[in-house]
Amino acid sequence: MLRLRGLNGLVKNVGNPLEVTQILFITLSNIGDVILTTPTLEALHQQFQNAVIDIVCDHRSAIIFQYYPYLGKLIYKEKQAGWKVLFKLVSVLRQKKYDVAIDLRTDGLLHFVKAKTKVFKLSNRKTFNMHSAEKHYAVLKSLVNTPIPSTKIWLSEKEMRLADEALKAYAQQRVLGIGIGANFTGKIWPASSFAMLVNALKPFFDVVLIFGDKNDASLSEAFKSKCLLPTVDFCGQLNLLETAAYLRKAHFFIGNDSGLGHIASALALPTFTVFGVGQPARYLPWSNKAMWYQDPQFEIKNVDPMNIAAMLMPALSPSLSSNH
Repeated sequence: MLRLRGLNGLVKNVGNPLEVTQILFITLSNIGDVILTTPTLEALHQQFQNAVIDIVCDHRSAIIFQYYPYLGKLIYKEKQAGWKVLFKLVSVLRQKKYDVAIDLRTDGLLHFVKAKTKVFKLSNRKTFNMHSAEKHYAVLKSLVNTPIPSTKIWLSEKEMRLADEALKAYAQQRVLGIGIGANFTGKIWPASSFAMLVNALKPFFDVVLIFGDKNDASLSEAFKSKCLLPTVDFCGQLNLLETAAYLRKAHFFIGNDSGLGHIASALALPTFTVFGVGQPARYLPWSNKAMWYQDPQFEIKNVDPMNIAAMLMPALSPSLSSNH
């Protein structure tokens, strides 16, 4: 008989895992954070293979689960929602009784959910030194004793087919993907530094795919004006899943500390992340192919492109010959 951590730290019997058919999974908001919860979601399916999983998320991250094969329904919770919206959300959640409900968010929602077993996020004190993927997975420690799965992103055949068609001219070329922006100035490496790095890596690549949202357009233009390789600019042109479909055609990804790096990692790409004020030990893409560098003073503008090039060159040839 399997057991999970229940309400108030009690341990409750789950019973036969094949009889667990309804699970509620409350995830996070930011794209990168949500992707780092997908190993926990994958482990839930592996343990409870007959279960349909309802997912609580916000609108900006909901697209990540659009093609999740075991999805029941998406239930929206906005990060800054008012009381009326929260009351409506609670009403929706109480319409159903779950076998297992898991909260990785810890904002009190689980107290209103009807579930046989409730699993709460562990305190920051207990998980301070853990990588974020490990922290989320730790809530299942009384249930599973297997290595943490990889992060995942689910794509449709249509999106992959359209990406393949759009990039068919580069099918035999060495493709570098870059994420030029981030959601905070202190996380954005200058476009000129990206260009210097890519120019130093010119012998390893034939074309650069630039990814970002519409707010990254000026960064992309600055990068392109100095880049010696051909570029294809997708900033502001693709939704998240389209971005993933196009990015999967790359052989390597270089970017700031943003959701794009986690998307690349979920596609099994080797990645390099330039960190500013973030915490690599907690937020590095969850992969044994993830590399990173952070300025000792946490000032991203001081990161030397030539030093990064020297770090990357020994890793590039093997990665390019083994991927795709």
